[in-house]
Amino acid sequence: MTVDALFRDDFYLSTAEAVVIAIHEDGGIELDRTCFYATSGGQPGDSGFLERADGTKIALAPTRHGTTKDVIIHVPLDDSQPQPLVGEALTLHIDWPRRYKLMRMHTACHLLSVVLPYPITGAAVGEEESRVDFDVTEPLDKQEITDKLMKLVEENHPVFLKWITDEELAANPDIVKSKNVRPPVGLGRVSLVCIGDDAAIDSQPCGGTHVSETQEVGAIHISKIEKKGKENRRLRIRFGTPQPDA
Repeated sequence: MTVDALFRDDFYLSTAEAVVIAIHEDGGIELDRTCFYATSGGQPGDSGFLERADGTKIALAPTRHGTTKDVIIHVPLDDSQPQPLVGEALTLHIDWPRRYKLMRMHTACHLLSVVLPYPITGAAVGEEESRVDFDVTEPLDKQEITDKLMKLVEENHPVFLKWITDEELAANPDIVKSKNVRPPVGLGRVSLVCIGDDAAIDSQPCGGTHVSETQEVGAIHISKIEKKGKENRRLRIRFGTPQPDA
């Protein structure tokens, strides 16, 4: 059964009702629908808790995929908690402060790919720091890049999704910036994360979660630029303003 992944159409949905459809041998819980994002594409899965009808809470570790992207597994934090029953109705609660940080950070990574229009060789989204690796050899300046990022943030461009078919993506492979992470395909449609009116700033296939306008990202800066090979540079993004010793 394909899960109804509610987060794909509403990044701000933090609670939902769902029914248990399977309990895996390792205790993982599969639901018919979920607002929990599962670890993928460099973004960690959502954590939070499931609430039973009697008010009992089942704390969750980061959500993950099962054998395919169609399967999303809610992972109990430990095995001392009660196990729900197949067919039981639950209320889902995302750890919203954590999710919102990840949404802001993921959007910041997209903005960085606008400032630096080079092939992306790797990325990891974190709550306090993210990294994006670029295939680039020319000198890069932290302050110059930070200034360009903050300009995009402060201009407050809209961020929205546009859906295309798998076939449309296959016919336009050049829209993919990442060299080693392919967009999520096989579900019949692929989401493009668009920035700016009519996607004038950027348009990139991505299955992660993002804020709805760039000013929500808040203050960010490039904290470090590392050389990771002859043609690879790793840029680290952090919230806040640069520190004097950064």
